[in-house]
Amino acid sequence: MPGPGRVLSGGRLPVKVWTDDLEATAERQLRNIAALPIVHHHVAAMPDVHWGLGATVGSVLATHGAIIPAAVGVDIGCGMCAVRLSLGAADLPDDLRRVRAQIERDVPVGFAEHPASRPGAAPADVERLAPGLAWMRAAHPAIRQRDEDKVWRQVGTLGGGNHFIELCLDEEQRVWVMLHSGSRNVGKVIAEYFIARARERAERAGLALPDRDLAWLEDGSPDFADYLRAVAWAQDYALANRATLLRLVLGALVRHLPPFQPTDEAIQCHHNYVARETHFGADVLVTRKGAIRARAGDLGIIPGSMGTRSFIVRGKGNPESFHSCSHGAGRRLSRGEAKRRLSVGDLRAQTAGVECRKDAGVLDEAPAAYKDVETVMQNQRDLVDVVHVLKQVLCVKG
Repeated sequence: MPGPGRVLSGGRLPVKVWTDDLEATAERQLRNIAALPIVHHHVAAMPDVHWGLGATVGSVLATHGAIIPAAVGVDIGCGMCAVRLSLGAADLPDDLRRVRAQIERDVPVGFAEHPASRPGAAPADVERLAPGLAWMRAAHPAIRQRDEDKVWRQVGTLGGGNHFIELCLDEEQRVWVMLHSGSRNVGKVIAEYFIARARERAERAGLALPDRDLAWLEDGSPDFADYLRAVAWAQDYALANRATLLRLVLGALVRHLPPFQPTDEAIQCHHNYVARETHFGADVLVTRKGAIRARAGDLGIIPGSMGTRSFIVRGKGNPESFHSCSHGAGRRLSRGEAKRRLSVGDLRAQTAGVECRKDAGVLDEAPAAYKDVETVMQNQRDLVDVVHVLKQVLCVKG
């Protein structure tokens, strides 16, 4: 099976990169990761790779007996969900503004959350997730929010940034719902707590790290076991969040579209997470930060941006990528740079034909802020096969 288009050598381990579009800051981060003694075999960089906090977004690494909390990231369990509906393009109204407004009324976006009188979490979710939350708060009292009930009010909320809800059409003009969200504020609190614990441990041990955010927790230590348990909980919470979001979006659509049913079970995939796997003859912890699992037969979701195509894919199980692929197009411009360089006029032109926000508040999410998703897909032909091509007609942003 073909491998990466580029290999960064000269360090402790090679970095295998599926793109030539690699910024200097991201290359430096990748080399820093590959220099760590806990990393196994090589580091893989997906074609959407770009600079990230501590570890590169779009990086996949396998570690022996240790885990790097910053390499997982602060939105633990962030991921995608997509489902096809029994509707076609002809079933959609010519003007989708009322549909978008209904979704925005029913789904809290940005910093908004469900009211205390009607928390988003279903009783079954609370029953399943509450014991793990209680354990975390008892074992690590610093893992707390100022408002303890926020964790339940934020189930079924979108958040901001690159999170979205979309209505899309595939190559046969069939309707899909696609959404992107994660573990919200509670995931961020968990991540920041354990990142700080890892830094403190590295300082006490006198470790010479190329980046303080690459500090790790060692197997056998209480923090290692507790972090993995907390990550598993946050990933479960993120799944519950997306399942609730999907239910709310479908409920909003029912009010404005003809009767419909989902045609299949929803596709779900994390892209900020850690899992125990076997690669190159070793049992390791695989961290995917801005990458999805793409084992042979795995279905996944690779979104473009607010104005470009997205893809439902099936993994090929390429061992060189640790059975992974990109999680999207990847940023070309930082959020600040996008706001400086792009105008509202640019945003409107790039999202022509899409019912979405077209104001200065989402300039940092304009299509021009992202890499060309068509090139990204070409660069990972040895990682995935395309099953469906989607084009959004409606996009909700925080």
